[in-house]
Amino acid sequence: MFQLFRLGGDAFKARSAERDAETDRARVLSVLTAIDGALQASKDEHSGLSTRIDEVLARAAVTVGLASDEYLDREPHLSHHLSLFDAEIASGQRRLQELSTMIDYLRSMKAELLSRFPELR
Repeated sequence: MFQLFRLGGDAFKARSAERDAETDRARVLSVLTAIDGALQASKDEHSGLSTRIDEVLARAAVTVGLASDEYLDREPHLSHHLSLFDAEIASGQRRLQELSTMIDYLRSMKAELLSRFPELR
């Protein structure tokens, strides 16, 4: 009653379950590897930026001086440098917050992926 049609001369055959599982594992592992790479890059950027902000804070502290009335007779170029330091620090702290948020997000993604595929641990 039913005839099997041959495409290209070969009968249809599905892959083995083991091969399917291996393919799926490789796909999920590539996502996990990408998340790990992005997470490490974000941590490295956060660490480096944090160090640079600390250096700018130290330079700004030296520029400000120790006296409480230092700002009254501060040379104009020093005030200009303090304004630049302030802008750098604010920009750096904004980026640190963004990186912290990104790191939390990537950790969450990794945890979710590993909860669904615990064999990748």
